[in-house]
Amino acid sequence: MPTPLLIVNALTKRFGTNQLPTIKNVSFSVYPGEIFALLGPSGCGKTTTLRIIAGFEQADTGTVIMEKQILSDADTYVPAEARGIGFVFQDYALFPHKNVFENVAFGLRKATKRVRRERALDVLGMVGLTQLQTRMPHHLSGGEQQRVALARAIIARPKLLLLDEPFSSLDPGLRQTTRDEVRALLKAAGISAVLVTHSQEEALSFAERLGVMKEGTLEQVGTPEVVYRQPKTAYVADFLGQTNFIEAYVQNGFAQTPFGRVKVDGQVAGDVLLSIRPECLKMLASDSWNSGAKTGRIIGQAFKGHDYTYHVEVDGQHYSVQTDYNCLFQVGDTVVLKAVSAVSVIPETGQVDSSKIDSEDH
Repeated sequence: MPTPLLIVNALTKRFGTNQLPTIKNVSFSVYPGEIFALLGPSGCGKTTTLRIIAGFEQADTGTVIMEKQILSDADTYVPAEARGIGFVFQDYALFPHKNVFENVAFGLRKATKRVRRERALDVLGMVGLTQLQTRMPHHLSGGEQQRVALARAIIARPKLLLLDEPFSSLDPGLRQTTRDEVRALLKAAGISAVLVTHSQEEALSFAERLGVMKEGTLEQVGTPEVVYRQPKTAYVADFLGQTNFIEAYVQNGFAQTPFGRVKVDGQVAGDVLLSIRPECLKMLASDSWNSGAKTGRIIGQAFKGHDYTYHVEVDGQHYSVQTDYNCLFQVGDTVVLKAVSAVSVIPETGQVDSSKIDSEDH
């Protein structure tokens, strides 16, 4: 295992003595060349964590270490400009009176004029903006402004880049394209990055590891695949996408559910809360499968181009099912549901309100 580039250990921060902590005991590491994401809703503390790493805020307790150098702890505080960390703000923070070249070169303002010019042209080439170097920010598209901000942040060749919701202001179509371009650029340059986002799709597709935050704490850290498929709490399961929660009793690795007898992942027994993703459920005609499953009725249908999401009522409970685009079932049809893949187990401490059984996309 390589040595971490960044170590964040037990960060806690309050804004005001009578206020609850904005972040509490937050710890994670980022490795050389790795893209890490902090995912959570507004107000959960992810941007505060990012600003403490950057040096814009000081934690009340905890330690930030980069390349074995302490950047902040109880006795040490290295100012932001001396940390060698790049930062891309949510609003890009471009200078409106400077053109593209001048905005980018500003990121290396302490170098000689010749070095600034060479490096500015170099990074403009990397982000594909060489032809726009004389253009003013207000004449650029949102994606072009985002790339200028990125170029300005990487011109000083930081080993770590912090990205605060950098794609949130872009149109959906441009967001995907720009996100892919930025990710490819970071990987090609070998720059480690920490992305802050509230979008589960963005975190899952952009990062190699992610941490899910709730009310100032880290609920779970891991690869996107592991956190999505093996959530440790109901909050993580629900925040990372639509899911179906079911209370069930597990014995010998199996649970009896409204979908019949289902094999359960993990070494668990007794009363548990199960999470079954919509794509892990299959709809069958009510007379085609008889294995203890209860009959349900389709009460809703949403066409999404490449797939459908159906809402099925079984014994008064609503479940979401995702199918491919050529599913032939219609609203009002009677069906049975079958779990076709492993079921994630959520500890009892992570139970959710019954209102979350019919959870929606985030």
